[in-house]
Amino acid sequence: MSGRNARFQRWEALLRSRTKRQRHGEFLVQGVRPITMAVEHGWQIRELLYDAGAQLSGWARDALDTVRAEKIAVSRELMHELGGKADTVPELLAVVALPEDDLRRIPAAPTMLTVVFDRPASPGNIGTLVRSADAFGASGVIITGHAADVYDPKTVRASTGSLFALPVVRAPSHQAVLSWVDEIRADGIGMSVVGTDEHGALDAAEYDFTQPTLTLIGNETTGLSSGWREACDRLVRIPMSGSASSLNAATAATVVLYESARQRTAATRR
Repeated sequence: MSGRNARFQRWEALLRSRTKRQRHGEFLVQGVRPITMAVEHGWQIRELLYDAGAQLSGWARDALDTVRAEKIAVSRELMHELGGKADTVPELLAVVALPEDDLRRIPAAPTMLTVVFDRPASPGNIGTLVRSADAFGASGVIITGHAADVYDPKTVRASTGSLFALPVVRAPSHQAVLSWVDEIRADGIGMSVVGTDEHGALDAAEYDFTQPTLTLIGNETTGLSSGWREACDRLVRIPMSGSASSLNAATAATVVLYESARQRTAATRR
């Protein structure tokens, strides 16, 4: 395909428009690792676009041979436009189906550690938080309220493929998540709800993260909503000694996730 026809315009719209992603129920994935992770973790690949003018690598040829999807040869010029990088042309791009926003995608277990990011404004911060959650053994990430899009290309890139490795679910409000927490508690899992806040009563290291925990991270500017604040069993803080007044939201989440993983690893060694 070499012309900017309706199909190309749809792919372009998937990169630009959250509304179009929702309407079509799909998003465009760029990059070797994200595409590999999407395939490995069983996401539904609807279309694989490949550079019609390139000598494809073994990785790209293998994907075209093994992945069940419609394969479409696209001119180098158009692949470059869709690739998102000024200096390189991607060999492959994937159109992937959006999963359901169902909190039951997050496995309920006595060891569960789930992160809520409340009304994040930055796609990059969502991707970074998802990457950290994956790295430190979280069971899932929930994005609540009016927020940047989980399936924005910037989010997907910042997650370096981790978006495909663990459940990331969007929920309209704290009420929907708290109903899910009530269900988990009714099944005998004593999940606690812990917010991060600079005025928290405990240092993060003083809190017991070995129990099943829902960890809350607030909006980059305004912090946690009043609804979430009221829902917290405890508020924890990250002690800081320098002149910085606060941490980036995704960075704060990473620190708390590391502390959670550290405690859990230590507990298994006892």
